[in-house]
Amino acid sequence: AVGAAVGDALGMPLEFHPPRPANSFVTEMIPGPLPEGTFTDDTEMALCLAESLLLTSPLDMHDLAGRFTGWYQSQPSDIGIHTARVLKSILKGSEITQAAHEIQAQDPDSAGNGSIMRAWPIAIARHKNEILLTAETRIQCELTHIHPDAVQGTLFFNFILFHILQAFSESPESIIRLAIQQAVNQVTLDPEFTMMINLSAMRLPMDLKNTGWIRHTLESALWAVQTTRSFEEALVKVVNLGNDADTAGAVTGAIAGALYGLQGIPTRWRKSLHGEYPIHSGHLWFEQDFIHLADQLASL
Repeated sequence: AVGAAVGDALGMPLEFHPPRPANSFVTEMIPGPLPEGTFTDDTEMALCLAESLLLTSPLDMHDLAGRFTGWYQSQPSDIGIHTARVLKSILKGSEITQAAHEIQAQDPDSAGNGSIMRAWPIAIARHKNEILLTAETRIQCELTHIHPDAVQGTLFFNFILFHILQAFSESPESIIRLAIQQAVNQVTLDPEFTMMINLSAMRLPMDLKNTGWIRHTLESALWAVQTTRSFEEALVKVVNLGNDADTAGAVTGAIAGALYGLQGIPTRWRKSLHGEYPIHSGHLWFEQDFIHLADQLASL
């Protein structure tokens, strides 16, 4: 939880910017569209999902839809185009099971990263229940994103987290390598997507587009965690790819956080982390709130 939110906040000021050269990497929380250390829509939507899980377990699509649309109506500072279209369609009266299909039909190739960025609460809540993890990951994904890449890519991400959380005593390098192998075997990816995952560790930064396409987000995140030896190094590398830096940061932060643990996340970043949720509620979230949330989710 902390890792994902920290990655989101670290990437926030670099979103929509070009990649930074290695001699001018951003390594600290800095201001951008939001004050330094502030999390974005990636974490806000994850908190909607977490609240829904805590109130209605197993996950209820109608409750989650109500939280997502309520969040959308509160006018967040940022929101993905595809997600906004689906939530707007629901608010206009579309059935929640049909809205994503209607929007997908307008742009059949759209396979954005809006569902993967918010999925980590399920991996924590279902760290002992693979069946529920699979079913609930699909539910939260298909509410807005029905493209096979989005669904299977989000499942793949949560399976990686699941397997990391099951691992004991091996080195981080062994844990992540095995978790990726196990997750690949549990999802249905087309050959190109599978090859991209298998080759991700061999990419050069200049090869990584880091766009809002879920394949690019996963490629960047897997590259970052497989070519580094600490949470800090992985996150610095991935957010400095620019473009969709906050989402790449959130996804990488979730994986690296599971891999290295809370104490592996730099204290200075954790102390800077904050944000308001629900929006306009005056309720501020800090590191300790995310720790408490993770504890609640893990005990479901």
